Amino acid sequence: MSRDKLWEVVIGLETHAQLQTKSKIFSGSSIAFGAEPNVQASAVDIALPGVLPVLNREAVVCAIKFGLAVGATIAPRSVFARKNYFYPDLPKGYQISQFEIPVVSGGGLAIRVGAANDPNATVVEKFVHLTRAHLEEDAGKSLHEDFHGRTGIDLNRAGTPLLEIVTEPDMRSSVEAVAYARALHALVQWIGICDGNMQEGSFRCDANVSVRRPGESLGTRREIKNLNSFRFMQQAIDFEVQWQIAEIEEGRAIRQATVLFDPDTGETRSMRSKEDAHDYRYFPDPDLLPLEIKADWIAQVQSGLPELPQAMQQRFQSELGLSAYDAAALTASREMAAYFEAALESAGRENAKPVANWIMGELSARLNKEGLEIAAAPLSAPQLAGIVRRIADNTISNKIARDVFDALWAGDGKDADAVIEAKGWKQITDTGAIEALVDEVLAANQKSVDEYRAGKEKAFNALVGQAMKATRGKANPQQVTDLLKKKLGV
Repeated sequence: MSRDKLWEVVIGLETHAQLQTKSKIFSGSSIAFGAEPNVQASAVDIALPGVLPVLNREAVVCAIKFGLAVGATIAPRSVFARKNYFYPDLPKGYQISQFEIPVVSGGGLAIRVGAANDPNATVVEKFVHLTRAHLEEDAGKSLHEDFHGRTGIDLNRAGTPLLEIVTEPDMRSSVEAVAYARALHALVQWIGICDGNMQEGSFRCDANVSVRRPGESLGTRREIKNLNSFRFMQQAIDFEVQWQIAEIEEGRAIRQATVLFDPDTGETRSMRSKEDAHDYRYFPDPDLLPLEIKADWIAQVQSGLPELPQAMQQRFQSELGLSAYDAAALTASREMAAYFEAALESAGRENAKPVANWIMGELSARLNKEGLEIAAAPLSAPQLAGIVRRIADNTISNKIARDVFDALWAGDGKDADAVIEAKGWKQITDTGAIEALVDEVLAANQKSVDEYRAGKEKAFNALVGQAMKATRGKANPQQVTDLLKKKLGV
C-alpha cells in the first residue's frame, strides 16, 4: 500500500468575496481599485471618535443572492459583532463581522472533479456543504515594498464589503478543493456579486488542511492564508499535506497555526499560532441594530436572479441534446453561456452541437491565444452562427469555414455571406462539375489509382487531396469521396 493511502486528507475552505457595491459596507467611501493610498478611508472606516457605521443595503442584497443561489437558509434576523484583534492595518482594533447569527447558513455547491479540458475524463460529482456565509468589512493593507525596511499602510481597503463563505471539511484532495474554488468563483461572478479578480484580491481563499489515518477523528488543522490563484492553491495544499504526514510519521505533533505559501519555493511557512473564536473576544456591536430580512425582500431578490449554471446545464442537455461535458463547458461563465445562446438563436436549435463545437474549439483557442475574454471577441455570436449555417447548407466546407472565421476575426467583412461572396469561396456542389474534375484527377494520378487497387488505403486519401487541391478546397468533400469510390468500384 502506498504511503498516501495510509492517510486521509481533510480540507475546508474559507473564501472572502469582495462584493460589487459602489461604496463600503458601513460608509459612503468608494471601493474603486487603484486609487492613491489613503484617499478612500473615511472617518467611519477608521472609527474616529463620534462616527457611527451605517449598513450598506446593497451588500445585504448580495448576501441574499448568494444564499438563494446555494440553497441556503437566509436568517430573518442576524447580528453584527466586533471581532477584536490587533493588526497594524486595522486601525480601530476590531473588525465588524458576524459570529453567532450569520446572514446565510447551510446550503452547498455541486462540483465536477476531473472534467477540465477532457470530455473523455472520468467525472466525479460531489456536493460540498457550506457552513455559513457572513457579511464583514475588510482590513487595510500593509505595504512592504519601496519603504527601505519600513512598512507603509494603505487604508483604502478598510471597510470594503466582504462575504466570507465557509465550507464544511468535505474535500479530500487538492484537486477537489480547486474544483470547488473554481465553481464558487464562477458562481459569484454569474450572480453579479463579485468581479472575481484574484490579482486585485477580490476573491481570495484560505485553506484549512489536516490529515488523519482513515477512521480516526479529525487531525489538527493548519490554515493556509490568502491563496489568490488556483494553481498556487493546489501547490500549497499538496505541500502542506506531505509536510504534515512527514511530521506525524517522524513522531512530531502538528500544532494549529496560520501559514503562508511561498510560490518561489513551493513551500508553506508558519506565520503565527492559529487563533480560535474565543481568542477574538466577539461581542455584539453596540452601534449596529440587528439585520432584519423579511420574506418579501427575499422574494424581490429572487425574482431578479438569473438562471443558475446548474439549471442551465440541465436545460442544455434535455432540450438541446448536448452532453454533460459540453453543457458544463458552455456555462463556465455567464458571458460564455450568453454567447452560445445568442449564436444558437441565429443558427437554429438544430445546429446546437456544431455551434457548441465552434465555441469550445476554434473560438476558445483563439481567445486563449490572444488573452481575451469572450465578451471582447472580435467575432460576434451572429457572425459565428453565419459560419455554422453555411457549413450546414453545404455552401462552404469545414476547411473554408476556418478561413471565413479568420477573415471575420480580422474584421474583413460584416458576416459570413459577405466574406464568402467577396473571396469566391462558395463550395462547388454541382455533381457534373465535380465528376469531370474527378475524371481528370484519376487520369493524372494513375500511380495512386494502381496503388489503391493494390490495397494501399493511403492512396485513396491522396486522390481526395488532389481533387480538393484542384478546386482550392471548394469542392464538396463528401461528393468528391463518393464519386471517387464509385469510379474506383469501391
